[in-house]
Amino acid sequence: MALASPYTDKLEAFLRVHRNVEYAPSMETYMKNNFPFLGIKNPERVALTKQFWKEHGFPKSEEGVVIALELWELPEREFAYTALMMFIQLRKGLKREDIDLLEQLVVSKSWWDTVDTIADHLIGYHLQRFPELIPSYVEKWLGSGNMWLQRTAILFQLKYKTKTDVPLLFACIRRMADSKEFFIRKAIGWALREYSKTDADAVRAFVAETELSPLSVREALKVIQRKESIST
Repeated sequence: MALASPYTDKLEAFLRVHRNVEYAPSMETYMKNNFPFLGIKNPERVALTKQFWKEHGFPKSEEGVVIALELWELPEREFAYTALMMFIQLRKGLKREDIDLLEQLVVSKSWWDTVDTIADHLIGYHLQRFPELIPSYVEKWLGSGNMWLQRTAILFQLKYKTKTDVPLLFACIRRMADSKEFFIRKAIGWALREYSKTDADAVRAFVAETELSPLSVREALKVIQRKESIST
C-alpha cells in the first residue's frame, strides 16, 4: 500500500492515542473476532473524530475520498467506521460512477456493521440521486452470489418510505426468500418491518402470500403486531 497522506497519518495517530485495551477484547468478540479493535466505543470515537475535524478541518471532495479509503485500509475496525463517517459527509459530492467504489466497500472487509451503513446511508442515498443505476446494479447484486451485495439490494431502500419502489422491494425479497443465510433472512425481515411503518397493509398482505422463513416473518411483523397489541 502507498504511503498515506499526512492528514490520514495524523488522524490515525490521534485515534491510536485513545485506544483502550480493556474494551478491545469484548468488542472483537462481539464481531466474532473478524477484526482487531482499538477499543474505542462508538460515542467516544464519534466525539473524538468530530474534535479532530474541528481542529484540523475536514478534507473535501476527492482529497476526502482518498483519505477515507486510506483509513478503510487500516486494520482496526474503528478506522473503517471513521472512513464511513467521512463518506457520509462527502456523499453529496460523489459522482455517478462512484457507485462502483461504494460496491467495492460492500465486498471489502465485509460484515454487517459496515455493510448496513453503506447500504442504507451511502448506496441508498446515491441511488436516489442516480435512479437510472438501480435496475442494472440491483440485478447484478442479486445474481452475484455475494451475500453482502444481496443484502444491500434488499436494504438500500430502507429510508425511502413513500418513495420506495415497492414492486422492486418485493421482487428482491422473492428472489432471496429461499436463502438459508441468516443475514439475508434478517435483511428481508428488516426491510419489510421498515416499510410496514409506511404501508402496513401492503406488508401484511405480502407476508401472507409469500413463503418466507420464520425469522423473516417474525421481523417483518414486529411493528404491526406491536401496534395491534397496543390498540386492543
